[in-house]
Amino acid sequence: MTVTLTPEKAPERPAHRDGNVLRWLGAYTASTIGDSVYYMALAWAAARTGSAYQTGLVLAVGSIPRALLLLGGGVLADRFGPRRVVVVSDTARCLVILGLAGALLLTSPTVWMLIAVALVFGAADALFLPAVGALPPRITAAGQLARVQGMRGLATRAANLTGAPLGGLAVALGGPVLAFAAAGVLFAVSLPLLLSVRMSPLPAPEQPAEPAGTAWRELVDGLRHIRRHPLLGPLMLVVGVSELGFVGPLNLGLILLSQERGWGASGMGWVIAAFGAGAGASALLLAVRGRLPRAGLVMCLTVLIGAAAIAALAYAPSVPLAAGVAVLIGLFVGLGGALCGALVQTAADPAYLGRVTSVSTLFTHALAPLSYPVTGAAAALWGTGPVFVASASLCAAGAVAGLALAPLRRAELPR
Repeated sequence: MTVTLTPEKAPERPAHRDGNVLRWLGAYTASTIGDSVYYMALAWAAARTGSAYQTGLVLAVGSIPRALLLLGGGVLADRFGPRRVVVVSDTARCLVILGLAGALLLTSPTVWMLIAVALVFGAADALFLPAVGALPPRITAAGQLARVQGMRGLATRAANLTGAPLGGLAVALGGPVLAFAAAGVLFAVSLPLLLSVRMSPLPAPEQPAEPAGTAWRELVDGLRHIRRHPLLGPLMLVVGVSELGFVGPLNLGLILLSQERGWGASGMGWVIAAFGAGAGASALLLAVRGRLPRAGLVMCLTVLIGAAAIAALAYAPSVPLAAGVAVLIGLFVGLGGALCGALVQTAADPAYLGRVTSVSTLFTHALAPLSYPVTGAAAALWGTGPVFVASASLCAAGAVAGLALAPLRRAELPR
């Protein structure tokens, strides 16, 4: 008698031991460090070329195409594949920045030249951000996505720690020319790594997708997918509300608080470093554990605790205590954000992931910074304490809304 043995499914490879994931992570890290160096070079060149107003204009103008084109970038990522869009956008950034470095060897920078570069770079970012967020489910198993989010968080923190000093060193040694050239080289380094990443085919969709049509029709189809999904809609609600309460205090609000308390730039630097340490610890936890049970509930609770810490930060009487509170903010809000990203990537139908990622990125990179003028005006009227409390309340409202929605509260990551 012949016995036919059904082969067992091979165990999935842990993300931190998967060369495919590590190549993607290396490309992402190089590109993120390149971002930091680019912004340092752009700020320095703008400050040396124009007035304070013109410097602010140069730094802000890139956000306009990023905000306007992000949703379209998600459509392109789903239509043409995320890796192709990432490679094209990274190539565009590389060529533009290296071209600017070459032009500055022949002529002095002008404000309009820098504005044009910032606009093109912002447009390329609008393609890059949704596509890079849609890549992980195509390069690893669903059970590894939380670990990948932790690894990505660690890479981001490492890039933030090394990018600004590297940019400053390049500016000190060779001015903006060398700094722009260094950024372009880092983008170039990421390209062969991205091209070597193997992509898994898309699984069969959970629900029939609308027939391919115009970009607008595909975008509407993606938004409909979010609205109808029992988990994605609540996740976007939590992301949108919580980010509005989180971004203002931790960026502009912290500067105003340091000025009000007389902590100075060094004190503010210690608080920011402490926040980064907490966020890095949360990323490390997720990278090591790979999965946390009851992810939806934990996500909402950690954001809620982080919101309470944001309110407490405004009343910390000294830099050491403020730094201690900032560690808690980074730890809990960072963990909540990483779990949110993992839940989005596991819940979304892969055929829609670029568009889903573009919506969440729109909240974090485009809409949330709109709170800066409101934060500044409110702090001028009432002081930083009430502003931090109000912002923390808004952040907490997002977490409470998530707790009230059963599909999110009961959400689990794949094993």
